[in-house]
Amino acid sequence: MSAYEIVLAGGDVVDGTGAPRYRADVAVARGRIAAVGDLAGAGGAARVVDVSGHVVTPGFIDMHAHSDLPLLTEPDHLAKVGQGVTTEVLGQDGLSYAPVDDVTLTQVRRQIAGWNGNPTDLEIDWRSVGEYLDRLDRGIATNAVYLVPQGTLRLLVVGPEDRPASPAEIEEMCRILARSMDEGAGGMSSGLTYTPGMYADFDELAALCRVVAEHGGYYSPHTRSYGRDALGAYAEMIELARVTGCPVHLTHATMNFAENAGRAADLLALVDEALAEGLDITLDSYPYLPGSTTLSALLPSWAASGGPDALLARLRDPGERERMRVDLEITGSDGCHGVTVDWSTIQIGGVANPKLAWAVGRTVAELAAESGRSATEVCFDLLIGDELATTILQHVGHEENVQLIMRHRVHMGGSDAILVGSRPHPRAWGTFPRYLARYCRELGLFTLEECVERLTSRPARRLGLTDRGVVREGAAADLVVVDPANVTDTATFDEPRRQPRGIPYVLVNGVPVIDAGARTTALPGRALRHRR
Repeated sequence: MSAYEIVLAGGDVVDGTGAPRYRADVAVARGRIAAVGDLAGAGGAARVVDVSGHVVTPGFIDMHAHSDLPLLTEPDHLAKVGQGVTTEVLGQDGLSYAPVDDVTLTQVRRQIAGWNGNPTDLEIDWRSVGEYLDRLDRGIATNAVYLVPQGTLRLLVVGPEDRPASPAEIEEMCRILARSMDEGAGGMSSGLTYTPGMYADFDELAALCRVVAEHGGYYSPHTRSYGRDALGAYAEMIELARVTGCPVHLTHATMNFAENAGRAADLLALVDEALAEGLDITLDSYPYLPGSTTLSALLPSWAASGGPDALLARLRDPGERERMRVDLEITGSDGCHGVTVDWSTIQIGGVANPKLAWAVGRTVAELAAESGRSATEVCFDLLIGDELATTILQHVGHEENVQLIMRHRVHMGGSDAILVGSRPHPRAWGTFPRYLARYCRELGLFTLEECVERLTSRPARRLGLTDRGVVREGAAADLVVVDPANVTDTATFDEPRRQPRGIPYVLVNGVPVIDAGARTTALPGRALRHRR
């Protein structure tokens, strides 16, 4: 029997720690890194892959993924493994598919169809977090960490109404959260511009964060605003860390909209003050300017109280439509981060109803001008016709903010990638090679070693994955081979599903999922359960 299953020979190792690269062979056996060094005379390898001129890095960890259903419905998962992602963090933005009951599951499936689709041929036979993780363990392309979604918790216990939770309801949410953490969840997420999670007040969130802290997890909030009150929203999350002792990870950290141009330094000053105080704060970001979400997310929160059917009824009511228009265009909807909407920045990314395909790729302002109707009328009618499943790209970012945030010492990479729709955001296919190409090689914001650290060991530490995120003997063999001179993202906003170049080999748990640039049929990923 061969001592090693695969040896990646002749390359430079960038080990994920930030240390300088060094020349070494990397051997894999039984899902682990069996040896790192000069293995030319070792012999006994079942396969030797010449990676001269390339670097061998740990697998990339996507700190913000929306692959909760695509991992099951599109098992090749080429979008992620093709760019070197070997672990994804699911359950993001406070809404996902566990823990649920039958009624809650139906509501969640409708509400986030724009994130994950709503496939009729997928049997969702799980209800608890543990059962969902068991389902992933049957075979997926990447490893997965799961966060308990606070909005789903609230939907399960309180319902879709806009009201405070009672003490008994908070106690029940805490009980379910604790059980879900015991079943292997890594922490909790929130989507505080999405209903019903946004209806939670500080005290409710604090009670939940204390449970997360007691179980050794972390809290990953989509804050209450990335617009008018972005700094106040970030300060609220840092205060949660202060009063509960819960580590806080500011996911898809941005300072968007015209109000926040050039203000990333203000956010980072808050983070630095918290770190100096001893609080456990980290953040991630994606290397693009536009964001992506659902069109319905822009609406004021009061409109969604009661759930999807209640929202659709309001969208059909002339008086309620006018009230929503005022919030969107005059007052500043809380769903649009307190900023009055600029319809020229709202581009349709995908629709569930094929009869609405004509809208994809166009801005709401363009559609309104062509139809002779107001932008709000176009928006509301699209939502009705698409049963709320429409996704958008929101062109509201600032390059100087993006660069300053990604240079911070607690920064990590996350794609925030929606994989469904006819024209999704290219970050779903390009995030990690774009870090390596544009921001590392071309702009020189950091060295290759520093860049890889942000995508590997730093996220692994946040997740408590002591045997991943590094190239060292005994670690899990999640590995990527990169051509540093030529790696690049090729996905564009017009052609978002184009595969990157310069990543010829990707191994998950020691098994090639990308082999000489081609996707294999292997599904070696599994759920990475958190242990206290």
